[in-house]
Amino acid sequence: MTKLIPTTDLFANYCGYSDVEPYEIVRIVSDKCIEVRAMDTSKQKTKLDFHVGGFSAHCSNQHDQKYDYTSNSENSVQKIRLRKNGGWMNKDDQRFNIAEAPYKFYDYNF
Repeated sequence: MTKLIPTTDLFANYCGYSDVEPYEIVRIVSDKCIEVRAMDTSKQKTKLDFHVGGFSAHCSNQHDQKYDYTSNSENSVQKIRLRKNGGWMNKDDQRFNIAEAPYKFYDYNF
C-alpha cells in the first residue's frame, strides 16, 4: 500500500470505530499539519437487505452503500496533525486516513 502525501486534491476520511465520515483537505499548513472540513453526504437509493439477527437485524449487503459527496464551505475547519506513529489525528485523538476519494460508511451491524 502506497502512503499518500496530503495535497488539496486528496481527502481525509475520519475513521470511527467502524463508521467512516468524509472530509476534504482545504489547506496544507505544514508537512505535519493540515486543515480539513467535513463534507456533506446524501445517500443514493440502495436496496439494503436486512435479516433477523443481531440486536434487531443484520444487514447482509451493507458494503453496497453509495453516497453523493458535496463540499460545504459552511462546515467548520479543523486541524489534523501527523503523529510519530505515522497516523493523522485531530486534537481529540480521532483518526483520519488520507485517501484519493471521499468515503462514507455506516455500520448497520454494530
